[in-house]
Amino acid sequence: MAAEKNKPAEQVAELSVEEKLRILFQLQLVDSKIDRIKMLRGELPLEVQDLEDEIEGLETRMENLKQEIESFEALVTKKKQEIKDAETLIKKYEEQQKNVRNNREFDSLTKEIEYQTLEIELCEKRIKEYTQQVKDKKQSIDQSKKQLEDRTHDLGLKKTELDNIINETQKEEDDLVKKSEEYANIIESRLYTAYRRIRGNARNGLAVVTVQRDACGGCFNKIPPQRQLDIKIRKKVIVCEYCGRILVDDTIAEEN
Repeated sequence: MAAEKNKPAEQVAELSVEEKLRILFQLQLVDSKIDRIKMLRGELPLEVQDLEDEIEGLETRMENLKQEIESFEALVTKKKQEIKDAETLIKKYEEQQKNVRNNREFDSLTKEIEYQTLEIELCEKRIKEYTQQVKDKKQSIDQSKKQLEDRTHDLGLKKTELDNIINETQKEEDDLVKKSEEYANIIESRLYTAYRRIRGNARNGLAVVTVQRDACGGCFNKIPPQRQLDIKIRKKVIVCEYCGRILVDDTIAEEN
């Protein structure tokens, strides 16, 4: 919101200090109502976003696990084929041993058979490892599916709750935001900027407060009598020397 957005400069300049204080106080009332509506929603928007992010993360994880399973299954298929190839070679070498001409050829074929036997054992070991990996990752997918179902259920509840609150308060909030912008366009830019800065620094969002029981309505520090008198006559904008909030007399609240 930009101050004086649609307000001629001369019209802004015509406002008295008292009128500026009155508008600032009205602006504060409107902005505080908007704050209360946002507080009603609480952390729901963030909770919804967190759940959506978590669901997206679970879906990505499950997809990655599926790809890893496919990769390990392909390795199992490859190792099974290697076993078949080794068994074929063993049969071939065993047949060749029947027709050897000397012990050297026989020993050489025996070594080849032993090598292929070791290859088969190694492949079987790898198949067991890959099969276990597939089993573990399928379990992880099942766990992720359960988590996904739970989070999707939670998201549905949170979205319904948030939608109900938004539906109940949206029109009121839109009207208040419009009113806040109207006040912002009336106040001079420098004063409105100061109001936004003070409001942004204040924990409760109060930039304009009344004097209550001789004290600042924001930080509750005592205000000297002469300063209270200056506030009541509304001839200048006065801020609390402790917290920096804009001070107005309590009769403004009664006038609004």
